[in-house]
Amino acid sequence: MKPVGVTGIRLALTTLVVPDYDAGIAFCVGALGFDLIEDSDMGAGKRWVVVGGEAGGRLLLAKAATDAQAAAIGKQSGGRVGFFAHTDDFTSTQARLVDAGVTFHEQPRHEKYGTVAVFSDPFGNRWDLIEPKVMSQ
Repeated sequence: MKPVGVTGIRLALTTLVVPDYDAGIAFCVGALGFDLIEDSDMGAGKRWVVVGGEAGGRLLLAKAATDAQAAAIGKQSGGRVGFFAHTDDFTSTQARLVDAGVTFHEQPRHEKYGTVAVFSDPFGNRWDLIEPKVMSQ
């Protein structure tokens, strides 16, 4: 329920801290198959790099600029799954990700909401690959 008098706000981007912009692009575009939406030079070694999928979810790839930021790479969600990727074909997508070097931490399991398995990106972040169950109406 939206509070009275408040205009809608939607989440536009989620930051993924990476050790290197190009490594982040290689994983997100090369392995996951996301689109490279923007890669703009911001000067002083900074870039504005946005990747995203067909459904509109977008990540801002942010290169760690301090020791504290570098220490957070792969630990952004405290060891929990922090990112969720949906697919229409779990088996094919998992095979493609494995071929791209992605490590899965478990065998696919079937939950009420669909087929899911946890994998890690090259930086140590944990992701769920989910093929959502089609709900009958």
